[in-house]
Amino acid sequence: MKIVVIGGSGLIGSQLVNKLRQLGHDVNAASPATGVDTITGEGLADALTGADVVVDVANSPSFEDKAVMEFFETAGHNLLAAEKVAGIGHHIALSVVGTDRLQESGYFRAKQVQENLIKASGVPYTIVHSTQFFEFLSGIANAATQGEEVHLSPAHIQPIASADVAEEVAVVTLAAPLNGTVEIAGPDRISLSDLVQQYLTKNNDPRKVVADENARYYGAILNDQLLVPGKDARIGKIDFEYWYENQPKKS
Repeated sequence: MKIVVIGGSGLIGSQLVNKLRQLGHDVNAASPATGVDTITGEGLADALTGADVVVDVANSPSFEDKAVMEFFETAGHNLLAAEKVAGIGHHIALSVVGTDRLQESGYFRAKQVQENLIKASGVPYTIVHSTQFFEFLSGIANAATQGEEVHLSPAHIQPIASADVAEEVAVVTLAAPLNGTVEIAGPDRISLSDLVQQYLTKNNDPRKVVADENARYYGAILNDQLLVPGKDARIGKIDFEYWYENQPKKS
């Protein structure tokens, strides 16, 4: 099978490309670095020629409201239009659990626009809704830091390791289109504020997490239902302790 992975050099994309190649598939890791740009459209037609499946795991370089909306809207239009011309049989997109429930946030509004474009495109599709990655914990902490305190919601999350995300997206990539959404999540549910405190403590980071119900997560106020999956979610194997112990250690 010939598969094009948009964002193929990123955190999820690079792992997904490796998995699919190990399974014997012809995989094009497409990104601006390889001459494929979904914003300008450069290289798209050539990249999709003869492809069976496209997997879009690219993310916006900016989370500012206007920039992120322009990214997902423009990239979505360009990619899906090129796929229709190329006769792509399955479009897979990586999105976020709770996207439709987090519309206070500019980032999630943009992700919803991306999903709506996919559903209206006529290209057979599967959308993968993932919970937050463990690899995002440092960025989440930094974005919420005020002096020596990190103000975060105590709402529940069910975070997942990027390796499990890549594994599940690979399974979806090799299956038939669902024309629907699947959810993936890690094995454990925990308070966001508690998890980030555990992460900082393990890193000997002196910052203290303040559990603040009014703290916003990328612009949205959270509750215990917004960032957790439903009962039919596919559950990864890697928990926080295993993930942390297997991270490259800083010298």
